Amino acid sequence: MGYKQISIKMPTGYNEDDLRKKLERIFRFEEFGYTIENKSLDARNKRNIHWQMRILISSSSFQNTEENLKPELIIPFKKTDKKVVVVGSGPAGFFAAFVLQKAGFSTTLIERGTDVNKRTEGIARFESSGIFDPLSNYAFGEGGAGTFSDGKLTSRSKRISAEKKFILASYVKAGAPEEIEYMTHPHLGSDNLKLIVKNLREQFIEIGGTVLFETTMTDIKTKNGKVSRIETNKGDLEADYFLIAPGHSAYDTYRLLINNGVGFHAKNFAIGSRMEHRQEIINIAQWGKKELPGVKAAEYRLTSKGNGNQQVYSFCMCPGGVIVPATAVEQANIVNGMSRYLRNENYSNAACVATLNLGNILKREVSALETLDWMEKLEHSFYEFSPKYKAPFCSIQDFINKKISSRNAQSSYPMGIEQTPLWEMLPKEIENAMRAGLKDFIRKMKGFETGNILGLESKTSAPIQVDREKDGKCTGFENLYIIGEGSGYAGGIISSAADGVKVAMGIVGE
Repeated sequence: MGYKQISIKMPTGYNEDDLRKKLERIFRFEEFGYTIENKSLDARNKRNIHWQMRILISSSSFQNTEENLKPELIIPFKKTDKKVVVVGSGPAGFFAAFVLQKAGFSTTLIERGTDVNKRTEGIARFESSGIFDPLSNYAFGEGGAGTFSDGKLTSRSKRISAEKKFILASYVKAGAPEEIEYMTHPHLGSDNLKLIVKNLREQFIEIGGTVLFETTMTDIKTKNGKVSRIETNKGDLEADYFLIAPGHSAYDTYRLLINNGVGFHAKNFAIGSRMEHRQEIINIAQWGKKELPGVKAAEYRLTSKGNGNQQVYSFCMCPGGVIVPATAVEQANIVNGMSRYLRNENYSNAACVATLNLGNILKREVSALETLDWMEKLEHSFYEFSPKYKAPFCSIQDFINKKISSRNAQSSYPMGIEQTPLWEMLPKEIENAMRAGLKDFIRKMKGFETGNILGLESKTSAPIQVDREKDGKCTGFENLYIIGEGSGYAGGIISSAADGVKVAMGIVGE
């Protein structure tokens, strides 16, 4: 059996028979197999939008016998009596625990929030009643913040190919569509993720892992740079290794770690608000038509130099999605985006954020704790605007003009919206940069000026970064690791999960 790789173009509405017939015409033989290695939408020419595909063909007619395989992640099994405690069940925490359990360690995964079924119920109650549940919300619970999101699986890192392949294959085995292994911009959708994280948990338990929900780390006990145990609301847990995957919203966990001598420092991050448009506006702008066969909904990625001091960009674009109340604590009000696999809701949304160096804004050096305090004050100010979690909003044009016009507006946001001069609620440096960026976005996309902008988007990434070594160990500690997005070294599902996998593999190799 030999292999050959080719690149072809296919119309957006093609089916499997169409693809096979085209391959038959190219190679002029019927006995062959094929695998899609990459698939991306080329919409540069609106009169000829098509899929650009890379296909690996297998056939006895080819002479070569070596397939161009992507690198594999080999997890060696080493029977050991060593114990591991992993805190946080998001992508980083789960996949670190998964790898370590596969390698023969005795691994316990704890999660402060509820399992995904209870979490779904808690979120529904919150949106219908306005009563916040600290254990079941968009930030905390099984699978982390990513469970209730678009489930984007893109990553800019070029150094995680083996880890990424393992992660994607694990998702497919847990029920994800196979296309995530070859799409250029793959996504899972929050509806699929709720099933996937549950299936992954069951696989982890089947190989001997332990999962404890509604279990919050309340303290860590250390001596001479080594953690002996952690305290939780349900008792103490001892282990040889401790991996903490706090995510970007667990400010109480950050403070606990800092108070126990774990070093953190302030880093650059980005904040802003959510933009929302009718999805058909985005489709027309990107495709020149309201619908495109074989494609769910149009996406966009926009960048701007802003006011010259801070970059402005769209973030976490959710086509055919909804805006959600994503606060991690009761007396804060922030927003995020979510979409289901089919991306068939009436609106699209994306964050419009400006980069932020808090030290530059305050004109002095700031500590990690000061950064957390500053962020919390801003998030609480949006709650003070509406203790019922309404989102302040205005039109994009009003934001630019700094003047409220009288208009009715609709939104996908479930808690209600209230018109207000949103620009006055954001730090001056941020709103000035966003205004310049929005002007650029309008120049780049037809119809963009018709949208609204609402709420506070403050969770693009962790605002602080842990001091850690190359292997993930916290500086000054023998057996404590901070991983994933909460470490400040990763962002998004894939890079966070890969960070967890890499740290776990380093422990396995010790």
